[in-house]
Amino acid sequence: MKPRIGWIGTGIMGRSMAMHLLKGGYALNVFNRTESKAADLLQSGAVWRSSSYEIAKHSDIVFLMLGYPHEVRETVNEILSVESGNVSPLLLCRIIVDMTTSSPGQAIEIEALCRKRNITTLDAPVSGGDVGAKNATLSIMIGGDEKTANDLMPIWNLLGKTVIYHGTAGSGQHAKMVNQTLIAGNMLGLCEALV
Repeated sequence: MKPRIGWIGTGIMGRSMAMHLLKGGYALNVFNRTESKAADLLQSGAVWRSSSYEIAKHSDIVFLMLGYPHEVRETVNEILSVESGNVSPLLLCRIIVDMTTSSPGQAIEIEALCRKRNITTLDAPVSGGDVGAKNATLSIMIGGDEKTANDLMPIWNLLGKTVIYHGTAGSGQHAKMVNQTLIAGNMLGLCEALV
């Protein structure tokens, strides 16, 4: 039986990525700050949940595709109900996958926080932009538990064409950082050449 998936963040890229999972036959719960941005997903069979916590309560795996690192931290804190110090016994989620471009240090901190609550995390930022998200041709750079990363291969294959496991928590974010640095260097070189 396929795991139930929760998707938080249905912006330009997240909406397309979530749609691929829905079309791939996964039961999908969605949440976004603006519900209207998930309208096409809801019309296609996704179920709206009222908060990040509600997503985790009804999903085996939760994916995050947010705009900024602080949003990732806030979302994970809400999922874990950090103020209580315990995961609710009603929390179904056992894996959190952060696909947001964030920081390696934060990925390591979140992994440690979640491990105490028996939740596995992966940092899996992507490259390819909105076109790659629409066409399911993203490059996915993964850090975290290797077995979990391998177990999720059917999901990765619905989202991208290049899937590389880079190592322990934070390694996916390190790879994305290198990727961005190389792109920036190439762009600067091209600008200089045109001038």
